[in-house]
Amino acid sequence: MAMTTITIKAGQKPAAKRVKRIRAAAKPPITYTPDCPQTTPAEPAEFATEAGELKQRMKQIKPTVTIRMTPDLLAKYKALGKGYTGIMADVLNYAVDNPEIFSKIRS
Repeated sequence: MAMTTITIKAGQKPAAKRVKRIRAAAKPPITYTPDCPQTTPAEPAEFATEAGELKQRMKQIKPTVTIRMTPDLLAKYKALGKGYTGIMADVLNYAVDNPEIFSKIRS
């Protein structure tokens, strides 16, 4: 694809044939490649459904829990900034999902 540069001074109008070329260049044809195929009409609907389901799972009501920790540990989490409680929850989930972590702690 060639690139064309046109210099127009303030107040000057481009020639009519250049205007046609500029408008044509603004709307190039879409070329689909094997790594980026054209979507079928059903795919956007499927994506919307999956996105809606994910959004519902993310909105699950989470119970409030009180835990005791050292002030130093709390300060480290708070230093992570806004959303540190979500990070705390992710760390706890990871620890529960990986039991080898507990064997290292209790040894």
